[in-house]
Amino acid sequence: MCGIYLDYQSACPVDPRVQEFAGRFLGRDFGNPSALHSRGLAAKAALEEARAHVAELINAEGQQSVILTTGATQANNLAIRGAALRNAAKGKKLLASKIEHISVLNPMKDLKKGGFDLTLVPVDRTGVIDLVALEGELGQETILTSVMYANSEIGTVQPIKEVSEIVHEKGLLLHVDATAAAGKIPIDVQKDGIDLLTLSSNDLYGPQGAGALYVRPGVRIQPVLFGGGQERGLSSGTENLYALAGFGEAARLARLKRAEEGLRLQAIRDALIQEILKIDESYLTGHPTKRLPHHASFRFSRIEGESILLTMDAMFNIQVSTGSACSSRTLEPSHVLLAIGLKHEEAHGSMVITLGRENNSDQIPVIANAAKKTVERLRALSPL
Repeated sequence: MCGIYLDYQSACPVDPRVQEFAGRFLGRDFGNPSALHSRGLAAKAALEEARAHVAELINAEGQQSVILTTGATQANNLAIRGAALRNAAKGKKLLASKIEHISVLNPMKDLKKGGFDLTLVPVDRTGVIDLVALEGELGQETILTSVMYANSEIGTVQPIKEVSEIVHEKGLLLHVDATAAAGKIPIDVQKDGIDLLTLSSNDLYGPQGAGALYVRPGVRIQPVLFGGGQERGLSSGTENLYALAGFGEAARLARLKRAEEGLRLQAIRDALIQEILKIDESYLTGHPTKRLPHHASFRFSRIEGESILLTMDAMFNIQVSTGSACSSRTLEPSHVLLAIGLKHEEAHGSMVITLGRENNSDQIPVIANAAKKTVERLRALSPL
């Protein structure tokens, strides 16, 4: 059993250097950052150091632009609900691309129940947002537009700067979910013109249960969770010191190693794509070149993605995905794959490979051979 993990978009191991750095906050250096004694002040200092490293990763104007959260889901909810409710007097129209993560779409759908209007902007067959359609939907009543930096299911990277220019030409707000992209490709919130940006710790090899929302200076949102007023009153609750300190260290390491690691993983990715596309009736999903460097996604005719996942795991000890782990248990076809024009039966036959620090080029023939044998076996068993 070869044992190859290829689902880094779902969960990353905590980097040993991050564990060593942050581990002390589980023991001797514990403290409540809101307390005024020495232990509390030391904990507060650790949080501010983490905040500074996260700000540096995305070139924020300053560390106070970063609100630390319990993860990307809270950050997305805070951005969307916080911006919508704060600006409801100006209008009640929300825009998002059709391929946003469910932690973006579901808060918007919930707001729709309360009287907001939601419009989903189409994407092309590679997953790139239709800029003409976006511009046509924008109006002064539009209080928030949300377009992800890159899609976790198909790997496509969006033209965020062009999106920002269209949105800001009308003086409107742009939220960007950068969970899948941060640490993989360069992100500069100032150059890109981003008002609100979501980040996740675990996607940077930091602890789970930590994330952040960048809020551009001058942008006003309101809290959606009330309590002790931590994080400028926008993310109340005693901070998870271990996870957030680890998040900061993970962000620091990601900034230093991003370019080198991206080139390494891209070479492996491209070789895997070349080999797997040799399988009969196999197709690449997402953009062929404008995609995350560690991401390869496919569909295969006449078989089910869940069967691919389970067979690769059980027979070859290789862990892959069929799409977003947050919605994989529904057994419904991916809304992302449907949005790029696939039929229901085509969308069911997906396999997503996301590479990470433990992968290497020696694994390429092993993975490709396992995928080939899996597809052949499942097709032999399929009534289709």
